[in-house]
Amino acid sequence: MENLVSFSRFLHYQAQLQLMPVLESGEEPTLVGGQAVLEGVMMRAPHSYCVAVRKPDGQIVCEEQPVGRMSEKYPIFKYPVFRGLGTLGQAMQLGFKALNFSTAALLEEELTQDAIKSGKPLVDGKAPEAPKWMTILNVVFAVGFFLVMYKVIPLLIAERLGTSRLSINIWDGVIRLVILMSFLTLLSKMKDMRRMFEYHGAEHKVVFNFESGKPVTIENAQKFVTFHPRCGTSFLLVMMVIAMMTYMFLPLDGFWEKLAARIVLLPVIIGMSYELIRFAAKRQGTMMGLLTAPGLWLQRVTTKPPDDAQTEIAIRALEQAMELEAKQGGQLVIA
Repeated sequence: MENLVSFSRFLHYQAQLQLMPVLESGEEPTLVGGQAVLEGVMMRAPHSYCVAVRKPDGQIVCEEQPVGRMSEKYPIFKYPVFRGLGTLGQAMQLGFKALNFSTAALLEEELTQDAIKSGKPLVDGKAPEAPKWMTILNVVFAVGFFLVMYKVIPLLIAERLGTSRLSINIWDGVIRLVILMSFLTLLSKMKDMRRMFEYHGAEHKVVFNFESGKPVTIENAQKFVTFHPRCGTSFLLVMMVIAMMTYMFLPLDGFWEKLAARIVLLPVIIGMSYELIRFAAKRQGTMMGLLTAPGLWLQRVTTKPPDDAQTEIAIRALEQAMELEAKQGGQLVIA
């Protein structure tokens, strides 16, 4: 039974890792962004970070820290295309940290009891943290799953369905989209993942509330929609479309050549997608703004209307991130 519980935890954790790019909201140099985690929300300002989580007993616990922008540490990330890689890389790093914090907060009592039963020594009355090798193994597994699910399998199927280089690349792109939408729809049916999507909606509402210039309150935040143009869902869809168009121009026919090209070009496609989303998000209501429309439609799956308690968590994360930003002399403007 313990092995089944551990395996279930592993699967849920892996599902959360795969969702990180979808649940992430982009952050501009003077704006806020965030990410949903299990029973909580992480909010980021340019130089600060805070994740707030509601534990099973109702207590709200937070973790905050100063965060420097990648472009300040490494100037290359100030430039187009490269800045997308820097932004996404830091977002994934902070998202992983927030995910670990939320998981530990929710399972703290359960893991402590497991440690006592197994005779493991406690640290400050709590179960010891997972060993570093286990964290690395989780990340390696998540990356491997992503490559197999969105690179290997679509290409294998497309090679059998397509009759030309063009048709193979079209099938490859279509299959990737079908896999993504099926995966998200399946996860949305799971109770705990649906709650994560509700926290995703709370994060978007609170960000919208902040950007509106109105006082950030539960009442005000609940008036906004859950669909945000800077959401990772929009980014992921745009990335898949750009990838399909890019692959069409590659003069490659062998399976392994195509697979290698898809992996090598991934950073370039990420950077290009970021620039397009960044450009389109500032031009809502124009033809360029239509680039974010498919992502906004898909957010009907990846965001759900939150209740007031979930919105409260998002506000707490934003307020503490903003307080820390102010202590560091940060300047934020309204979009």
